[in-house]
Amino acid sequence: MEKHILRKLFLSTLYLSAFTFGGGYVIVTLLKNRFVNDLHWIDEEEMMDLVAIAQSSPGAIAVNGAIVVGYKLAGLPGIACAILGAIIPPFFILTVVSFFYTAFKSNFFIQALLNGMRAGVGAVIISVVYDMGSSVTKTKDPVLLVIMVAAFIANYYGRINVIFIILLVALLGAVRTICREHKKEGVHHDVY
Repeated sequence: MEKHILRKLFLSTLYLSAFTFGGGYVIVTLLKNRFVNDLHWIDEEEMMDLVAIAQSSPGAIAVNGAIVVGYKLAGLPGIACAILGAIIPPFFILTVVSFFYTAFKSNFFIQALLNGMRAGVGAVIISVVYDMGSSVTKTKDPVLLVIMVAAFIANYYGRINVIFIILLVALLGAVRTICREHKKEGVHHDVY
């Protein structure tokens, strides 16, 4: 069974990586579609948590996403399969592009293709923002809604570095979780 999961994980990340243009945020929706909607290996809430971990970690989000999904599904062998699947296509494509860079740089058709892909990437990024935002709004938790809006305003209008926003939000989440757990423990002690 595990070999089946590893093979499917490798082929899925290889396929997604080979046909994902526009950066790591584009692959977020594709990972969700593949592992939540198609294969039903991960539920949507857990996938959003994995994506949050991938975004908060240093490095390329596509590789980080593959790492957390691979680990969730099959541990360390899952990480190895997912990383290989995620890095082989870009490695191959960048090798070819760098070899023929001077020919690609001035080719009208290549430039037109890249311009068209840019428009498609914008649409996919909007889809990612919508998916992640709607998962927060589904919770109907006013604190999370305020944090989401405040983080957007702080980054977009306040020009605050996203690293500081991530650290502050992580701290708020940790404090909130500790308070919630402490409250639960108080309830359990009161029952006994």
